[in-house]
Amino acid sequence: MRRWIGALRCVAMLGAAFPVAAQTEPPPNATPAGDGTFLLTIFLKHDQSKPLPKINEQLKEQGYFKAFPPPGVEVVSWYVMMGIGQVVTLRVPADRLREVNRAIENTAWGGYKTEFYPTYDYKAVAEQMRAQSK
Repeated sequence: MRRWIGALRCVAMLGAAFPVAAQTEPPPNATPAGDGTFLLTIFLKHDQSKPLPKINEQLKEQGYFKAFPPPGVEVVSWYVMMGIGQVVTLRVPADRLREVNRAIENTAWGGYKTEFYPTYDYKAVAEQMRAQSK
């Protein structure tokens, strides 16, 4: 819970420190307002005390590959960060947050150390600001 509060404080501070020009239309591929979902970025940091085959074996034994992500939760992106682990961004219905959290707690811990961050799509805003500054 402290991570959520800290992440939300960071978002609030960034918003105050870097005001954004008003958008006239929502960015392409952005979550429509009021659809009941949000983006959640999860860092799955490898336990570097174990080689990858052991991590994958543990994840398989714990049912990770069957449980994550839960059915109906959209994977927006899933990248490997060399030397770190994996970074997954999900589009999560707000009422299913606990289900996503439990899937991680029950099946990923031990293979990964995890961090969760509420996220939003900023690409279109950044591109607009860059274009306006030229």
